[in-house]
Formats: sequence, C-alpha cells, structure tokens
Amino acid sequence: MPAMIFVNLPVTDLTKSIDFYQALGFENNPSFTDDTAACMVWSDAIHVMLLTHSKWRQFTDRPIPPVGASEVMLALTLDSREGVDTMVKSAAREGGNADINPVQDLGFMYSRALADPDGHVWEPLWMDPTAMSAEEKK
Repeated sequence: MPAMIFVNLPVTDLTKSIDFYQALGFENNPSFTDDTAACMVWSDAIHVMLLTHSKWRQFTDRPIPPVGASEVMLALTLDSREGVDTMVKSAAREGGNADINPVQDLGFMYSRALADPDGHVWEPLWMDPTAMSAEEKK
C-alpha cells in the first residue's frame, strides 16, 4: 500500500463543507461518507475526512480550535498559477475566506492562503523548480 495521508477536520455543517471542498476540486468518496463524516479525495494519496463535532469527539476530547485560530496550514500543489487563483476564488464564492495571509510570489513559486467555512487554513501553491536559481536550491 502506498503512503497516504488522511487529514481529519472537525466541521460544523457537513453538507456545506462537502459542497465547499467539491467546489475546490476534491471528490467525495461515498464509500466513506455518511451523516457524520465525509471522505473528500484530492489525490490517490491525499484524503480529507470532514467530521461532525460529535464524530470528532469519538476520537479525541481535545478542544476544537475556534474559527480564526490556526492549528495547521495545509499546502496543496497545483499545476499552474491560474489553478491557485481559481481555487482561492472558488473558496471565496463557497463561503470560505480568501487571501487570509499575504500572497507569496517568488517567481518560481506562487501561493495564496484560504480558510474553509470552519477556519481550516489551506495554501494552494504552484512551483517551477526549474526556475529556481542554484542559490535558492541550497
């Protein structure tokens, strides 16, 4: 089995969260989706589990960070700068917040940050490693 990551996120409105992640390009895996959780697939190796707060509590009693707090920033690579911009625009249109951090444009790398409706932070980015100078690669 290849190495995979399952990012588990507590959400307040499961249906709204499913719609939000689908608008960003994730696909729902109905085999692992019910009224308490949804498996959203980014790639063969990256899955996001959206969990209602009651489902989340089955795994931990640690506090759920309030909206506006940052527990992690999850970065996803995209094929182009335009793809980054499209994802951020989709996030804003679907109830998330766009550009919660300054846009990073280093020429060889371009990234923006967004927050989903529950405040989980994502950083879509595009990189062109062939454009990096020898000094930047060190």
